[in-house]
Amino acid sequence: MDLSEDPDLQPILFGVFLSVYLVTVLGNLLIILIVSSDSRLHTPMYFFLSNLSFSDICFISTTVPKMIMDVWSQNRVISYVDCLTQMSLFIIFICLDDMLLTVMAYDRFVAICHPLRYHSIMNHHLCGFFIFVSFIFSLLISQLQNLTISHFTYFKDTEITNFFCHPSQLLNISCSDTITKNLVMYFVGAISGFLPLSGIFFSYYKIVSSVLRIPSSVGKYKAFSTCGSHLSVVCLFYGTAIGDYFASAASNSPRNSAVASLMYTVFTPMLNPFIYSLRNKDIKSALQKL
Repeated sequence: MDLSEDPDLQPILFGVFLSVYLVTVLGNLLIILIVSSDSRLHTPMYFFLSNLSFSDICFISTTVPKMIMDVWSQNRVISYVDCLTQMSLFIIFICLDDMLLTVMAYDRFVAICHPLRYHSIMNHHLCGFFIFVSFIFSLLISQLQNLTISHFTYFKDTEITNFFCHPSQLLNISCSDTITKNLVMYFVGAISGFLPLSGIFFSYYKIVSSVLRIPSSVGKYKAFSTCGSHLSVVCLFYGTAIGDYFASAASNSPRNSAVASLMYTVFTPMLNPFIYSLRNKDIKSALQKL
């Protein structure tokens, strides 16, 4: 589905989304470059941040380049194989973002609640293991939904009421069995959304409990300040994700659903590097040095 039927808006949409895509890619590449070039940032926290930036580049690249090409060519056709591929990659990198945010919350928990044992716990092997497990988990969730959708029907001349192959849209089209559709949606939602979010809540519950025991207000502020950027990204990520979920599930307007998806898939990856660079003294210092 096109975002606007007004032909006069097409050049504007093309320019806006091309600019957003370039800003997102360059901003996240800059974060990766800063972390890799400054030895002071060779810590688990920034290791996970650079992986999050890489995941955000891949995440936005699954949807926006095709959308830009569709706006330019006025041809919104996608093949069956390309559609399933786009959906699979979308789920992989959105789940990877989800898992990385959970791992980063655990990293902050260890740093604040067990500072003397931080380097022994968050060693290189554990960090690499977290990244590996996050990717395998994301791949399995993606293939589960892919197999479910491809099992029911072969799409032909079907209109998807979004600007990309949205998983819930494909599930609605392919699965006439409401019970099966709901089972898949709730299972995937619980595994890829509820469990990681529960891990984030538990980590921050422990962090808040530990920080409140610090006697000085300066110490409390210093401890909480290391979590500010991560909390901002978590709120942005889950806020737009929940909005996209309810818009896709409950909204009767395809246009509203597409706008909610737009906020989730386009603007969230763009804002992450700004949040970390503007709120983080280490990143700003390394950026000036670079």
